[in-house]
Amino acid sequence: MAKKKKKNKKRKLNKKRFGIFLVIFLLFIFLIYKIYGTNISNIYIKGNYYLTDQDIIDISGLRDYPKSIYNLPYKIENNLQKNKYILSSKVGMKGFFNKIYINVEENYPLLYYQIEDKTVLYNGTKVDDKFAIATVINTVPNTVYDEFLDKMRNVRKEVLLRISEIEYKPNEVDEKRFFLLMNDGNYVYLTLDKFLNINKYLDMIKSFNGKKGILYLDSGEYFDIFDE
Repeated sequence: MAKKKKKNKKRKLNKKRFGIFLVIFLLFIFLIYKIYGTNISNIYIKGNYYLTDQDIIDISGLRDYPKSIYNLPYKIENNLQKNKYILSSKVGMKGFFNKIYINVEENYPLLYYQIEDKTVLYNGTKVDDKFAIATVINTVPNTVYDEFLDKMRNVRKEVLLRISEIEYKPNEVDEKRFFLLMNDGNYVYLTLDKFLNINKYLDMIKSFNGKKGILYLDSGEYFDIFDE
């Protein structure tokens, strides 16, 4: 018997699939073009206080608003986290990669340690730069220093900025006692066990009716008005 010849079937072009592929391909090309051709146009910054927005932009390497493709979030974060005044950062992009959103956590100055002529930052690092912050005017013993620094880290910034001077001032009852001179003229006594009571300071002074005096937060909470 003669063998039947197999017919080669021609596959028809699936126009619908081809159309979808073409659209995806063109979108991909457009996206690549936008990434490579787009310069950063807007930079939004949050979380900074001591560092200005311009400081953050310069540290990030974005001063001249360069192309987005060479300044992706991971690179900007690396630049920021090399700076001694930044603890951490989070960077995002929106729009056609032209809008940069930067959120930083500052390694902000806690105090100026007069004995060593150094500024102590949040993470304990000591630097030569000077800031308008609380000055510790005498030596804090090593046995107390770390705990004191830990307490200072938990003082609210708006209260921290109200402290002018801090003196380590132990007595026969408590070796972890401190005296604070506030920049509004009030005095405060604190112990490390009750140190975070200072966070209530702004609410407390509202009831002082503008009077100045000594606020004892080391033993009880009472206000002794200066003699007028």
